[in-house]
Amino acid sequence: MKVYTYKNCGSCKKATKWLSEQGIAFEQVAIRDTPPSVAELRQMLGYQAAELGKLFNTAGGDYRELKMKDKLPTMAGDDALELLASRGNLVKRPFLLADGFGLVGFKQADWALAFSR
Repeated sequence: MKVYTYKNCGSCKKATKWLSEQGIAFEQVAIRDTPPSVAELRQMLGYQAAELGKLFNTAGGDYRELKMKDKLPTMAGDDALELLASRGNLVKRPFLLADGFGLVGFKQADWALAFSR
């Protein structure tokens, strides 16, 4: 299982700490250096009810700089995935892909539920 994180992200630190406390093995990947691939983003999109906006880090500087709030509603899905795959700062984090599910952001209750299945 891969968890894409950013070293200065508080939610990422909470998520990896929670995984470690649960004894769940994971591979941590630096999201800025190695963003998720288009295939991984497409897989996550399926886990997020095809809501493309859920994959974007709307609080980030890159999102504001690129004026994504205005562009995203009319952007083609493939173009949005290509952009996310090219700029890790745009991807909502932590970004976890596991066997059969995917999670973006960290809400402990949601993660606990996902791992209890």
